[in-house]
Amino acid sequence: MATYYAQPAAANYYTSPMSMQRPRGYRICDQCGAVETPSAKFRLCGGCMTTQYCSQDCQRMHWPSHKPICQHTAGQISNIKQSAAAGYSDGELQKCLRKFTSAHTALLGWAGFQALKLKRTPANIRQSALLIELTHHNRYPESHRRFSIARTHVVPRAYVRDPLVISDIQWREERCRRSGGIGTLVIIIQCGAISQVMPVEVDPPSRISWDTREDWEEVLHHFVESGRTDFQPISTTPRGIYYG
Repeated sequence: MATYYAQPAAANYYTSPMSMQRPRGYRICDQCGAVETPSAKFRLCGGCMTTQYCSQDCQRMHWPSHKPICQHTAGQISNIKQSAAAGYSDGELQKCLRKFTSAHTALLGWAGFQALKLKRTPANIRQSALLIELTHHNRYPESHRRFSIARTHVVPRAYVRDPLVISDIQWREERCRRSGGIGTLVIIIQCGAISQVMPVEVDPPSRISWDTREDWEEVLHHFVESGRTDFQPISTTPRGIYYG
């Protein structure tokens, strides 16, 4: 039996967004741990388009440890482009997938938190991951709108087999736990033979006020299909209900 909710899972669920400006979501510098603010926008690594930094200095300092995973990821992108030139694949698919993940960072992190039931069972973060399977289309010009949700699954974390990716997840996990978090939530975005792993460092459940929602998959479909990137999840607190 479906659960009935008096409030929608996110702000503007039924209404048009007030502005087309896309919020960047919650990000931390991969070198110093600084939190992104509206006045201090972070930069993405130009090689892997995944790691983020608050400044060029932090990017330079992090390069020696980031270099292996960055070159590995950039090499995968290069191989895809070469295959595309030979007529075997869409060379833009990997780039579009990364833009999709970046545009929906807040939504994907929230969906993973709900799918693994981390508020109720934080230990699930060490054993499971959320796999989101996508289908690709060209109905819209925007890169992040060229995908639809096909299926979602909760899978063992052993689904990730790439040694360099596993090492990067472990490094983030250790950093997260040193700062009091519960670990790294692993979200796998897959479209055909191409995939991207999105690691999300998670605070203790006591510091996360998001409501537990069983309709997370429906919400995920809704925001992806509508092209919305202004996801703001509902939180019910003693002071009232708010979104964000």
